Amino acid sequence: MPVTGFPIRLTVDPGAWSVCRLAPDAAAGKHCFALVRTAAELSLVVPAGREPTGAKVEGPWRMLAVAGPIPFSETGVLNRITAPLARAAISIFAISSYDTDFVLVRSERLGDAVAALADAGLRVDR
Repeated sequence: MPVTGFPIRLTVDPGAWSVCRLAPDAAAGKHCFALVRTAAELSLVVPAGREPTGAKVEGPWRMLAVAGPIPFSETGVLNRITAPLARAAISIFAISSYDTDFVLVRSERLGDAVAALADAGLRVDR
């Protein structure tokens, strides 16, 4: 399938974020940005410092948001973001919403991520 030419522009969110894992029947807190519940777990993305008690926590992360909305007919948008990050050995946590995509990178790798994305021809606003 061909990759379309959707113009990718990312914005770095100013806050720090945590990725949390809880038991599948746990309740999500009111500060939750993203929630994925499966039969095996509940995964949350929350502002750093707002992690639920008892959660397994990874972080801090920084969030890059794709300027949207991204039409559902577009293909390869997330790949155009993640491929340069993979080449730079930068781990990611990706989230998609109805309108757009979000890519989280470890806080200490934000500068490397912005550089890798810029080198790939993507616009990143800080």
